[in-house]
Formats: sequence, structure tokens, C-alpha cells
Amino acid sequence: MTIQARIGEVTERIARRSHDSRSAYLERIQRAADQGPQRSRLSCGNLAHGFAACGLSDKAALSGDVVPNLGIITAYNDMLSAHQPYENFPSLIREAANEVGAVAQVAGGVPAMCDGVTQGQDGMELSLFSRDVIAMGAAVGLSHQMFDAAVFLGICDKIVPGLVISALSFGHLPAIFIPAGPMTTGISNDEKAKVRQLYAEGKVGRDALLESESKAYHSPGTCTFYGTANSNQMLMEIMGLHMPGASFVNPGTPLREALTREAVKRALAITALGNEFTPAGEVINEKAIVNGVIGLHATGGSTNHTMHLVAMANTAGIKLTWDDISDLSDVVPLLARVYPNGKADVNHFQAAGGLGFLIRELLAEGYLHQDVKTVFGTDLSGYTVEAKLDDDGNVVREPVPGTSGDETVLAPFAKAFQPTGGLKMLTGNIGKAVIKISAVAPERHVIEAPARVFHSQEDFLKAFSNKEFTGDMAAVVRFQGPKACGMPELHKLTPSLGILQDRGHKVALITDGRMSGASGKVPAAIHVTPEAADGGDIAKIQDGDMIRVDAVTGKLEVLVDAEEFGARPAAVQDLSDHQTGVGRDLFAAFRHVVGSADTGAHVFGN
Repeated sequence: MTIQARIGEVTERIARRSHDSRSAYLERIQRAADQGPQRSRLSCGNLAHGFAACGLSDKAALSGDVVPNLGIITAYNDMLSAHQPYENFPSLIREAANEVGAVAQVAGGVPAMCDGVTQGQDGMELSLFSRDVIAMGAAVGLSHQMFDAAVFLGICDKIVPGLVISALSFGHLPAIFIPAGPMTTGISNDEKAKVRQLYAEGKVGRDALLESESKAYHSPGTCTFYGTANSNQMLMEIMGLHMPGASFVNPGTPLREALTREAVKRALAITALGNEFTPAGEVINEKAIVNGVIGLHATGGSTNHTMHLVAMANTAGIKLTWDDISDLSDVVPLLARVYPNGKADVNHFQAAGGLGFLIRELLAEGYLHQDVKTVFGTDLSGYTVEAKLDDDGNVVREPVPGTSGDETVLAPFAKAFQPTGGLKMLTGNIGKAVIKISAVAPERHVIEAPARVFHSQEDFLKAFSNKEFTGDMAAVVRFQGPKACGMPELHKLTPSLGILQDRGHKVALITDGRMSGASGKVPAAIHVTPEAADGGDIAKIQDGDMIRVDAVTGKLEVLVDAEEFGARPAAVQDLSDHQTGVGRDLFAAFRHVVGSADTGAHVFGN
């Protein structure tokens, strides 16, 4: 199938733009690969330290270069429900490696914070920066040069992007990402959202709210809404770094364990010691990145990936821009309705056919690049399957059914929920921003309303509690960018904004901060760049200015005379309260060097 014209055009321009940086990257990882197994160049003292804690058989195996050694990078902790199942994965991985005559070692652990715990709290100001800390932490683990391939245990918001950045930094090594799966379905997302709004209105108490939240987030496994964590899993599969069908299998099941064992053995099969050498830096190329963007649009995925995908691509020498993402959104249809873009959760999505069905539909219409490398050893057509167990407990794969199991959750291409993906770039005299409209009612795609300006979400919530909002409003929440305070998610605003909208007011949010991957029904122009703390014109907006957020034409404007607006002084804000406490003082260097949101908001090479 010929690739769709616009997708082909965008892919070609990314390749042209990236030619020099991508060529330099490929040359670098090729030089590393040409040096062969790293252990051969370690001194006897180096090597003795490297396997001192191993058993006798593993020591003997690692003394030479014939037996592959698999490095495990784990983001296990008990704080994240999604990552708690990883506790016993290293033992399982070592066992699976030994079964094929190989060795596996935990190369390192990386931090993994739960955004659900830190939402609206000071700790959220470390969240985005944790991505780059994770990348560096994983690099430290792999820097021992003891390994022929790596497996990465990570799922949630900044964790997978950080691990991908590290895997691509060591792009001469094969890398497979091993998920742990979503928790089973709890109370409906609609019910959870309703209780949140009732609490925000003061109609129910904290006990009722906590009971509701506990029924939604109730067991080990990934949260089941389609936020950044589950968008990560989709990306790893559609970009060829997961085993086919692995993303959304529940933890603690025989299939989950079998998929993990299979991933380990596959990682060991694709090292440079064998005949199927598949380095990560070759799996992730321009076509794979475009496939990831298309998957994001087709599933209504997280806005956070307008930064994470840019940062990941950059590590591999690929220059992805917001224009590319927006142009692809114009032609990629929405095929999934998963909360917040619908009532279903990821378990319902998986039951309806999951990623295998989605990939097949997009491939059949020429909306994905089929001719890519994957860790599975096939092109992308090998991912149009569902994984099952045979009678002996081994993983087998069957073609996905010809029809969706639930067309209200997962639509065939011919019955797409909407013709575009819903992630758009906005431009205008305020700057550049991103808006997600896949969950926004069409009549709210264009909002014109007077500005109310705030310098923190706490100030906004105080005004809401004081019943100050009685009409249409464009809430401007600024000094929330990466240089100001680490670019926290402002998900705490969602219930209040939703209440105002439900009362019939025209409501929009304009911010240089982020919104959660689970946010959606209120139009929000987010990631405004340049940010207020970096000279952005969002700092010139005043209370009462008319703001126009137009997701149809892609405009974000303050409707003030250009000469007057240009002459205004920018507001300033004392940010000292955001620079100490809960570890924020340790990130001063990050705030100083971090790049803009549209370039990935990373601290590497800006």
C-alpha cells in the first residue's frame, strides 16, 4: 500500500531537515557497534568487579565474549501502581536468560515519580525534569559496558521517554521495552469525574472523594485511562520497541509472564553476537517517529508527547517539530474513544481489538510506514496480531479479527470518529501553543472571552472558591513553564474549569504549563512558548483583554492593538518560592539550561 501523500511529504521533510544530524548519529553508533562486545576491552580488574556478585556459572560465561549479557534498567518502586509489578521481574528475566545460556544483570535503577500523587503539589515541579534525570540514570547503568543488549522496565509519564532517550544514546545496543500491563477496570471514568466535580463544588466531602478515587485506582497496574502512561505503551508498540500485543495485558497473568520471558529471549537473540543484530538506533528512524505521531493522533493520545516525542527523536538525530505533528493531525483520523476521549478504558480498548486492530486498519489505508525495523524481526505488519497462550504456555500470535469488538471504542478506518487526530498547533501574538480537541465538543473549538490572569493554579482555585467567575473567561495561568518552575501539570484546574463550562460559560485555558494527559473537555492552549519567564508575550496579557483561541484556523491571539500590546511592559514574578523545598533547589541548573517546550523542554544540548 502506498503511503498517504501528506504522511509521505511530512516524513520526507523530516528526513531532509535531519540529514546531517541523523547521519552523524548513525556514524557514531556504527563506530560503537564495530568495536564489538565491550567486555573484551575491560581490564581483568574491571571485569572482576563487573561479575563479582554473580554465581559461578555466570562468572564463567562472562569471562569471554561468546555468551550475551543482558542489562536490565528498572524503574521499579512501590509508589507507582504501574511499576509495583516489576518487583520480581529481574529474577524472572535472569531465569529466562539462563534458559538460553545467557546472563542478565540489573544494570541500574532509575527514579520514577507518580504524577497522580504529586498533582497540584510542590513535587509536581520536579516531574518533567525527572525525564532527563531518568535518561542520565539509565546511561550511568549502561556505562559499565558489560552488556550486549538491554531491556527497560518502565511505563509511566516521564519514565518511558527518559528510558527511550537513554536507549537511543546507547543506540548501538538492542533494546526492548517490557511493560507490566494495566490494572483491571475499576469504577467508570464518568463516575470518577462526576465525584471530582461534586467535591469541587462542595457538594460531597473528602471521604466520598477518597472512596471514589480508591475504587478507580485500586490495584497493581497502570491507571486505566488513556493518559501519558498508556500513550507511552502505544508508542513503544507502534514504533517497534515492544513485542507485538504486549502493551495492554494485565499484570499477574500467565500471558503477562510469558510475554516477559519471550521479550528477554528475543533481546538476547538480536545482539551483535548473533545473526539478527537489531540496534535500537536503527529501529527508531524517521519513519518510526512518524508512525508514533500517527498512533498518537489515531488514539487521541497525550499532549505531553508534543514534547516527549520531540526530545526522543532529537536523541536519534531526528528533528521533529510541532508543525510536523500538527500537519499529520490534519489527515489522521481518530479511531479510538478511550477516556478522556470517551467512556471506555484501556481494558475495553484491548478487548475491542487493541493495537493490533488499530495498526492493521492504518496500514491497510497507507497511514503507517510498514517498511520499518522492529525488535520482533518483522516489519510493522507483524504487529497486526493479538498475543495468546498455546496449550504449553507459550506465546502464539493470531491475526486480529476482521471487525472491531466494540465500534464505540475502536472504530474501523471507514467509520472513524472524526477525520482528524485532534492535536493542533496554535500560533499568534501570544506565541506558539498546543491544543487537544479530540475530547472537546465542536462548538467549543473556537472561544473568544475576556482574560483573567493568574500566576499560579492556587490563585485560580482561590478565585473559584470565592465565586469570582460569573461569565465567559479565558483563564491565563502563566509563569508555569520549564524555566519558571519546571512546567508542572495543572490537572488540579480541570474540575473547576469543567464546572464553569457546564454552567454554560465559554471557558478556555491559556498556559505555559502542561495539562495532564487525562485532561480534555475544556479547550486548553498549553505549552505556550516562549514562556513568561523567558520573555514570552503571555507575560503582557492583562485582565479584561479579549483572547481568541481558534482550533479551527490554528490561532491564539490577544485582541489588542498591535502597537499597544508591543509597548506593554511584561509582568514579572518572584519565583523564589518555587526554587527550594521537596528537592527543587537541586534542579537550579536544569531550570537555567532547559530548552523551550517546542524543542522538547530537555536539558541536553540546548
